[in-house]
Amino acid sequence: MTDKTSVCIVVPCYNEAGRLPVDEFLGFAGLHPEIHFCFVNDGSTDGTSELFNSMAVKNPVTLQFLDFKQNCGKAEAVRKGTIHALRQNRFGYVGFWDADLSTPLAEIPRFILKANADPKRQLLAGSRIRRMGAIIDRHWYRHYFGRVFATCASVILDMPVYDTQCGAKLVRSQLASRIFGEPFVSKWFFDVELFARTVEVLGKSAAVGAIYEIPLKIWEDKAGSKVSLKTVLTTPLQLLLIRRSYPPSKRPE
Repeated sequence: MTDKTSVCIVVPCYNEAGRLPVDEFLGFAGLHPEIHFCFVNDGSTDGTSELFNSMAVKNPVTLQFLDFKQNCGKAEAVRKGTIHALRQNRFGYVGFWDADLSTPLAEIPRFILKANADPKRQLLAGSRIRRMGAIIDRHWYRHYFGRVFATCASVILDMPVYDTQCGAKLVRSQLASRIFGEPFVSKWFFDVELFARTVEVLGKSAAVGAIYEIPLKIWEDKAGSKVSLKTVLTTPLQLLLIRRSYPPSKRPE
């Protein structure tokens, strides 16, 4: 039976053996038994699989692991992890979090509180808004590229979005079962597709209330980002592909 208060966070991992903050995950999991984690090894070629085995021994109750031999990309790793969590039929929410913890785990309970505060909120997304009272440590070039990208995403979605790409999201399971079913057309920008699919499923007017951006208190730009120059250069083509796959003319109001 689904527990509306329980959560499963998918953590996609590719060659994270040397930088996965294991102690932070184990410590947090010990303090929050209602929050489960599903770590997905996306065809790593280092010791990520062995690292998972050692973590499983320390906490076999709230830590789950999927081990894929072939690399399929972050989008598919997140999708497969989410489907795995949904099939257990016991989580009220599923979500995904970047393995490097650029968004601290301490933000997860705040996401849950924000979701529970309003039943209309179905997809909650971290937003890296630079403001007084927050610590958003982001390289200047990534910040300005992000602003341009967000503008393009807002045009594609036809709704104001500040930050689609933050790797911290929480989705009510009922909605997640409808927007994670099919593979994504974009390998890196599947976050935009999640917003577009939410509009497709709920209609634009309902989606405006269902998608809720949470300004993060802390976010740190970690070293070792998987975003390559090729990804940046192909951004216009990927956004065009998303636009064609989810045309505004076919979205219900």
